[in-house]
Amino acid sequence: MAFPQLLPSPSSPYLTHHKNPTLNLSFSPSNFTSTPLPHPHHRRHHRQRKLTSTATVHCQSEKHETNIPPQNDVVELPLFPLPLVLFPGAILPLQIFEYRYRIMMHTLLQTDLRFGVIYTDATTGTADVGCVGEVVKHERLVDDRFFIICKGQERFRVTRIVRTKPYLVAEVVWLEDRPSGNGEEDLEGLASEVESHMKDVIRLSNRLNGKPEKEAGDLRRNLFPTPFSFFVGSTFEGAPREQQALLELEDTMVRLKREKETLRNTLNYLSAASAVKDVFPSSSS
Repeated sequence: MAFPQLLPSPSSPYLTHHKNPTLNLSFSPSNFTSTPLPHPHHRRHHRQRKLTSTATVHCQSEKHETNIPPQNDVVELPLFPLPLVLFPGAILPLQIFEYRYRIMMHTLLQTDLRFGVIYTDATTGTADVGCVGEVVKHERLVDDRFFIICKGQERFRVTRIVRTKPYLVAEVVWLEDRPSGNGEEDLEGLASEVESHMKDVIRLSNRLNGKPEKEAGDLRRNLFPTPFSFFVGSTFEGAPREQQALLELEDTMVRLKREKETLRNTLNYLSAASAVKDVFPSSSS
């Protein structure tokens, strides 16, 4: 579902480079899963070969949360720089055609099925924080190309580049949100406000696009505040730099507040555009 404009929070470090970006919110359940994800520390030995540990994110999705202490592991992870941002829990389809990444796919299919998706663009370069993508479905195409579907898992921060050929491999550490100081009750209330703003944005966007103004359904789908904040960020598809800033935050409350402000700014813009349409109906055609 495309919206005319996303107005990032004034605190966004990318605002000067990303004025008036396009917002494309996709609320299809197929783009985000609510299946609880095991922590990487508990997954490391479930295949013959796993990520190589050089020292010695989890995403709580349903309202059945287990507190797992942060791990200080440093692991080697193959990286796939892309002009997009993957969030934990999100689904990402990819077609692999470049030779070096076909080599990476052959390796992954024999080992771990996990690689790092990390945002890159010509202006800001390659980010330090990304999200693990786990291959959940793949198809080998003609000319040794691959079509894959991967699911976002835990976040990571790059600490050191190990090698660049035949594809990029880096040492990474896992990232988890720190506990918010204001308590779970405030987080729940803030998450509900963000959901309400999302529904209003959908309603007004439908109106501007000549679609029925029907009420949006349950957007949270029993998600805890942290995975819900990732879901909200995953819908800001037209503004990858803002998405990257949201991915890098390590405080759920700060992330939700920023998303609330972005949605509120977008809602103000849509409200003004809707008023103009009411006064000058022909101007919207």
